[in-house]
This record gives sequence, structure tokens and C-alpha cells, in this order.
Amino acid sequence: MFHFSGFNMMFPEGRNFHANYKCFSVSMLPGNERTDVEKGGKIIMPPSALDTLTRLNVEYPMLFKLTNGKKSRSSHAGVLEFVADEGKCYLPHWMMENLLLGEGDILNIESVSLPVATFSKFQPHSTDFLDITNPKAVLENALRNFACLTKGDVIAIKYNKKVYELCVLETKPGNAVSIIECDMNVEFEAPVGYKDHSETQASGSGQQGAAGTVGGEVAGANNAILEEVVETFKGSGVRLDGKKKKESQLETPVVKKVLARGVPDYDFQFGLIRFDRNIRPISDRGQEDDAVAGNADGCDAESFHGTGFSMKKSRK
Repeated sequence: MFHFSGFNMMFPEGRNFHANYKCFSVSMLPGNERTDVEKGGKIIMPPSALDTLTRLNVEYPMLFKLTNGKKSRSSHAGVLEFVADEGKCYLPHWMMENLLLGEGDILNIESVSLPVATFSKFQPHSTDFLDITNPKAVLENALRNFACLTKGDVIAIKYNKKVYELCVLETKPGNAVSIIECDMNVEFEAPVGYKDHSETQASGSGQQGAAGTVGGEVAGANNAILEEVVETFKGSGVRLDGKKKKESQLETPVVKKVLARGVPDYDFQFGLIRFDRNIRPISDRGQEDDAVAGNADGCDAESFHGTGFSMKKSRK
């Protein structure tokens, strides 16, 4: 009940907000650049809309259904501010793409009440989304700037100066849900263009016939120990005082080290762990190979065969 100049005036309950505005992208908003609007799912409306909403019994938080009548496309959004010019509203660019709107097109806005979300499923539009270490945490942080989700929409989130697009495949308990102060379970579908490891192996097995000889060489090398030669220094040195190097320093031999490394398992299957307990360590196999080579050459195992001398002279 409201009292204005001696007249009692009461607005009926349950009335919805309906209005038509010319929509523009956030980049057309006068003033400083508003990057915060592009990061979320909220729009900017004129002050007259706030005046009308305060007179109506609108449920909070304020959620709206956006409809493009010409293209028969609809979505849902919250409101960020009421600072737009009269007769205009400003939307994030990704939302205008979902609604197939152009600059200056007419957009119908209606206030709605949505159920609280309990489940949602997303599908990234690029495999680059798999490079994120914790995608659920990144998505949770990005959804703080959203008020609701609509099934079929393609939302855009920004992370590390890169924009990722995700399609909303499913929402529960309805096709449009509110995500303000909710406990929502999130699942991810495989990104668009992602190939499973089993499919990669199947495509690779089809090419094994053409590379049969190469495969045989690789299979034969599985039982061998690969060695890697590392040279400590390949260049030449110069004295700091400008003098020529001594004759003993002119031909310094390059020290080479042989590092034994394991052979990769070319038959490895994704998701399978094998424990090869019967295989000898590489160090043991290297020692045995050296011992066998020494016996074949007739060399003795002892490393020294000379005679010793005392550095102290004996007293006579």
C-alpha cells in the first residue's frame, strides 16, 4: 500500500516486467571501457527500467528472459547496472551472438523466475581447454559473474588472456536455471575435435602395414640398451693474459661419457601399468657386457700389474 497526496494506491501483485529496447554491444557503451561486462552474463539497462521494477512485485534476484523475435532465439541473463541511455540496453558480445542480434536490433526483455541449479554439463569448443590444470576451478571462478544458465547457449570465459567458449549441453532441474548461491555439480564433455587415445591407436595400426620394415627394426631394438655419448667440451680455450698456450695444453683430449638409457615401451597401452620385476637394471647389464668383452679380449680382471716403490729413501 502506497500513499500519494491523499490517494491510496496499490500496485497489483505478480505483475511481470515487459519492455523492448535497442540492443548494443558493450563496446558501444559511452565512457570508459567496461571489460567486466564482457566477462560475465549480465546486461546493462536504463534507469527507467529500475523505476518500473521497483513498482512491481519482482522476485529477487532480478532475472530476465531475452528474446529476439525476428530470429526466434531466446536466452536468460541478470542485470549488472541501470546506467544505459533510455531506450537502449547493452549486452556482452557472446550473448549477442547467441541471440543472432546486430547493433541496434530490437530485443524483448521480460522478468522471469528460475529454479536454482543443481547440475550442469559443458562442452568446450576447443581442445586448448584441456591445457588448463584445474578446469573446474577456472569455470567456478568465471561463473561468479553469471546469474543464470540456459541450455544450448555458448558462454565465453577468459583465462590467462585467452577466451574459451563452452556450450551448455544440459542444466537441471530445468532448461534455464539460476546459479546465484547454489550448490551445482559440473561435468565436462569431450571438447570438439578431441580424439580418444583408442581411436589414435586404431588409426596408427592401419599404417603399420606400410611401415613393416621400420616396425621390425624398432621391435628388435627393444632388447638393446641405447647409449648416448655426451662430450663435455667441444670448443677451444684462450688465455686471459694473451700469451700462447703451452704445448701440453694445445691438444687436450675431449672427455666423452657414455650414458646408458632405457628403451621405451612401444606397446604401451593407455591406462595400463606394468611392473617388470624380472628385468635387470641397466647398470648391471652394462657391467656384465663389459666383463664379457674383457674376457673375450683375454684381459685380466685386475686393473694394475706394476711394481711399487717407496717415496722415502731408506737409511744406510
